Amino acid sequence: MRVMRGVWSLVGFAGIGLVAYTQAAAQDWPVRPVRLVVGFSPGSSTDFTARTVGTKLADLWRQPVVIENRSGAGGAIGYNLVAKATPDGHTLAVVSSALVANAVLSAKAVYDPIKDFAAVVQVGYPTSVVAISASLNIKTLKELIAAASAGGRKFFYGTTGAGSGTHMGTVRFNMAAGIKPQHVAFKGQPELLIEIVTGRVHFGIPGLGPSMPMIKEGKLVPLAVVTPKRSSQLPDVPTVLEILPNFERDATHGLVAPAGTPRPVLEKISRDVARVLEMPDVRKQFEAISFTPAHVAPDEYRKLMARLVANYERVAREAGLKQ
Repeated sequence: MRVMRGVWSLVGFAGIGLVAYTQAAAQDWPVRPVRLVVGFSPGSSTDFTARTVGTKLADLWRQPVVIENRSGAGGAIGYNLVAKATPDGHTLAVVSSALVANAVLSAKAVYDPIKDFAAVVQVGYPTSVVAISASLNIKTLKELIAAASAGGRKFFYGTTGAGSGTHMGTVRFNMAAGIKPQHVAFKGQPELLIEIVTGRVHFGIPGLGPSMPMIKEGKLVPLAVVTPKRSSQLPDVPTVLEILPNFERDATHGLVAPAGTPRPVLEKISRDVARVLEMPDVRKQFEAISFTPAHVAPDEYRKLMARLVANYERVAREAGLKQ
């Protein structure tokens, strides 16, 4: 018994020592450049979030923060890369709800959004906009729904890829509106915006940030914003909820790390992101595109992601996207 007590004492001391070592290591982290992987093209909403936050984190960490765009497969190419990276905090993904949507909709998902990642921090949530080309001469959301409901021609909507957050968000919109347009997938928001402006797809629901330059130029018509209340950037544009009270959409931007990343490192990143979100110039940049900073720490962010999985599973079944 004395021997066993001695063994358990050694185990206990070893455990305490490991925790202390891990916490000390987190204080020294990062020891080399940090990669922020974005699963979409430069100019996308998540890319804007990554570059806005990444620049400030580089100053805090005194290490370069490298933005790496790995677009394709609705973000899955970039996400899979991060899932397989060394779990030391030096490779992170800047994600949207596409992280969950892609895994839910894909018949051959290459990652599990809960098991393969450690939730680090929610940064906030973006404003999206139901947008069409000015050439279509459609002025309101009701006119768009009527045009999509009319027979005699095919009606198309674009997204940033099958399984992306914009795909799932638009599917929810279509269900609420009672329309069944055909889906066309693109690699990212810049490509989607070009196709909407040219009229090759009839509408899409891109992020407001990437859309604003084309809205200001009159090339893109905003019919409704996807937020609980009207955007300060487009005060005369109604929310989707004003027209379709049964519409709902989950949107989130945040950081995830490979599963197994040390807890103290996750907490340090979360605290540092919280500091960045309080910086006046960062808040001003986000305000300009109606992005709402909303810091959520690792445990709560993990719960949020789990709720997204459940919600998207339900919507995918109801929409006939998944058996």
